[in-house]
Amino acid sequence: MALVDLVMPKMGESITEATILKWFKHPGETVKMDEAVLEIATDKVDSEVPSTAEGVLEETFFNVNDVVPVGTVLARIRSNAAEPATTHTPVTSPAVEIAENRAVAADSYHKPVTSESFTHQPVTQNGGRFYSPLVLNIATSEGVSLSELENIPGTGIEGRVTKKDILQYVNNKKAGKPAAASATVTATPAHRQAESTPTILPQVRQPEPQPQQHIQSYSGNVEIVELDRMRKMISEHMIRSQDTSAHVTSFTEADVTNMVHWRDKVKKQFEKQEGEKLTFTPLFIEAIIRCIKKYPWLNSSVDGDKLIIKKDINIGMAAALPTGNLIVPVIRNADQLNLVGLTRQVNSLANAARNNKLKPDDTQGGTFTLTNVGTFGSLMGTPIINQPQVAILATGTIKKRPVVIETEQGDFIAIRHMMYLSLSYDHRVIDGALGSTFLGAVAKELENFSVDRTI
Repeated sequence: MALVDLVMPKMGESITEATILKWFKHPGETVKMDEAVLEIATDKVDSEVPSTAEGVLEETFFNVNDVVPVGTVLARIRSNAAEPATTHTPVTSPAVEIAENRAVAADSYHKPVTSESFTHQPVTQNGGRFYSPLVLNIATSEGVSLSELENIPGTGIEGRVTKKDILQYVNNKKAGKPAAASATVTATPAHRQAESTPTILPQVRQPEPQPQQHIQSYSGNVEIVELDRMRKMISEHMIRSQDTSAHVTSFTEADVTNMVHWRDKVKKQFEKQEGEKLTFTPLFIEAIIRCIKKYPWLNSSVDGDKLIIKKDINIGMAAALPTGNLIVPVIRNADQLNLVGLTRQVNSLANAARNNKLKPDDTQGGTFTLTNVGTFGSLMGTPIINQPQVAILATGTIKKRPVVIETEQGDFIAIRHMMYLSLSYDHRVIDGALGSTFLGAVAKELENFSVDRTI
């Protein structure tokens, strides 16, 4: 018999921790190799953690809703494999070590820190601060308002509030200690505390009792539905985006008749030859990429008073989840893919979203977003920018309409396939001229689609 550690997997370069949503297996139950043991959540993606061994689940070390760092042991499985040979070097019992770690973590969460050194440094404020879903979840559960969050000093990159910062604030708040508006907290090492000058804290006032929460009553025949975790996160992300960017939306229309006729002509051959269904989305993405290369400011982000122009073109595409919510998986280095490659990526990510199989890294690193609202029958939309990007393009449904065609022989009315396009952009850095020029360029790319194109 051998004990096998089940650890929190690494799920992407920017993912450092995850929240446990559900345990599928409990101590004493049999698990098979690659069988799902628990479900975790990072940012907007829920993932299952499979077993790395076959045997019996010996013990678990965390509960539902616990936030666990990547690489931490989640559970132990007693495997039928032979016990590996060990040396005679005494080793601390893993179970004891984890129990001690959890006790320290719990103690640090519930006990206020009494010895602190304060380093004054400016906190980055951009009119709308970025908060990770983890920080927002902790703030919600601890009753920390958005105005309080704005005043918490951040020790993360660009002055962002980290998990440590929010927990420290909660500890201080429960202990009745005043929050420092322009200070970041740095723990003093234990072996140096005796040598350092003790910090004299001002006399603190006991926190005022919080008023009881008012229970809202609703008249009439209503059904009350609690918003799920995903919908709450989408709501927070959208509000944060509108608080951050000065949104402007421009509209245009495009005659996509040539593109529609070409797709109708080749889609059966394309599916037979490549094994993939050809939708309009990869054709839209092709046009967007060509225009981003002409107008690179649309492929950027804002950092304070700096514009960060991205050289990589990573296109996010809105896709539907089984719950009906939308998520934005990302096609990385989309400009390096041909039509077949784009089609494979679009279909793969859309299928993964529909089957709830997206990985956390699939939604990271987008530089520009496309949302095809025409899929749901909408003529047009006013999309909200997907932060920290500066623009998002919406394509409406394609409709046959009578339009005026201008030719050298004169004008005439014809039935054409028409589509509205709308571009929402950040007016802090993209003015109306650039935004409208880019949108018009995308429309021209679609209108000038060659019917003689080969697959």
